[in-house]
Amino acid sequence: MRPSGWIPLAVDIGIKVALVALLGLALLLPDLPQFTGKAMEGRVLTYGLAMLLVPAIWFFRFRGKPYPVLIDILITLPFLIDVAGNALDLYDTIEWWDDANHFVNWGLLTGGVALALAFLPLGRLNRFGLAVGYAALSAIVWELAEYVTFIKDSPELATAYTDTLFDQILGTSGGALAAALVAWFVPPRSAAED
Repeated sequence: MRPSGWIPLAVDIGIKVALVALLGLALLLPDLPQFTGKAMEGRVLTYGLAMLLVPAIWFFRFRGKPYPVLIDILITLPFLIDVAGNALDLYDTIEWWDDANHFVNWGLLTGGVALALAFLPLGRLNRFGLAVGYAALSAIVWELAEYVTFIKDSPELATAYTDTLFDQILGTSGGALAAALVAWFVPPRSAAED
């Protein structure tokens, strides 16, 4: 691997180490106000699994091919951003932080999914449609998980409906933008490349 090839891998590993550290902090200090009522135990489990998704798929299915560092970064970074936002209490101190996260984090996640779809012999429009579908479905599932884990029994319930709809719109919009960018700039793979 060329020396410049180590930089993205180091960034990827750094993101994972920072995510584990912040999740550990949330477990060690669950009574901090920024972690209270934020379903941090559930985030530890799901974010830990999400962080291992790309390495596991690569190891068991694509080990002979180069490691998809950019895909791994794009899929892991949103979880780090979310936990860092909680650790720094940005969700409760910066009014627009949650909205920005739904747009940006779904853009990053969907960008990773769209890049993974580029390995399939699909046309640009098909990859775009599948990636936007992923963005919309995952935004819906995320909001359902938020409701079940901490909104239904919190003071946020009074404004949850409007917030949930807006979060789904932001997530789907961020995902659609990323899907469009990847579909536009990453050429379709041909069947001859299999």
